[in-house]
Order: sequence, then structure tokens, then C-alpha cells
Amino acid sequence: MNLRQRLEALSLKGVAPETMALSVALAVLLGVFPVYGCPTLLCAAAALLLRLNLPAMQLVNLLTAPLQLALLVPFGRLGGRLVHIPAAAVAHPSVWQIAAGLGAALIHAVAGWCSVAAPLGIVLWLTLGSKDYFARATTSVRSSD
Repeated sequence: MNLRQRLEALSLKGVAPETMALSVALAVLLGVFPVYGCPTLLCAAAALLLRLNLPAMQLVNLLTAPLQLALLVPFGRLGGRLVHIPAAAVAHPSVWQIAAGLGAALIHAVAGWCSVAAPLGIVLWLTLGSKDYFARATTSVRSSD
């Protein structure tokens, strides 16, 4: 298999609108995961396991990077209401206390993301799939060949 065939295999050629809708919905959800670096790995794993469009998912993942940073604090606050882990309040914290505080913040943010991701993912997938957003794009790619 030469380079051209590999690139064509990654293109939008032959991608159903439902598959593209699922790819974009999962990429948006996984792209705002509150741990830096994980969304890229999560999107790649989801694309490979579910046989979705990897380039489209990575593009949406990169586009949601600012949203990931913007939602970090709201996810942390929501998770703090769900998971009660006390923060260490000391005048001069040690390195271990700082690490424990960051770990608690990480647990809060991931808990907040988990509580929002499932319902939002279902709504996003149904919205993208039912409106035929990608039907015209995939048919224009198919007809240009």
C-alpha cells in the first residue's frame, strides 16, 4: 500500500453521515476532557476501536482545545459539589500537600466532566445525525471522484 492509498483511506471518501456525526460528537466530548494531553489519546483510541474517521476526530479535538481550558474551572466546581474531597488549607504547604491539592482538583474536574459528558454526548449525536449536517459534505466528496 503506497502513501497515496493510505491518505485516501483516511479521507472522507465513503464516510456515511451517521459515522461523521458520531465522530464529531465523540471528538467534542473527548476534546474537552479536563486532563491535558488525554483528549488526543482518547480520540485516537475511540477512532480506532469504533472505526471512525481519525483525521476528522483529531481536527475537532484540536479545535476544542480552547474550550477544554475554558471548561476546566466549571468542571472542577461541578465535580467539587459531587465529590467531597477536602482541600488542605495551610499557610506554608509542602510539596506533598500541593500534589494532594492538585490531585483533588483533578478528581473534581474529571467527576464534573463525567456528569456532563454522557447526556451532552447523546444530545449532540442525535442533533448532528438528524440534521444531515454531513450529508451534503460526504455526497460532494463522493461526486467529485
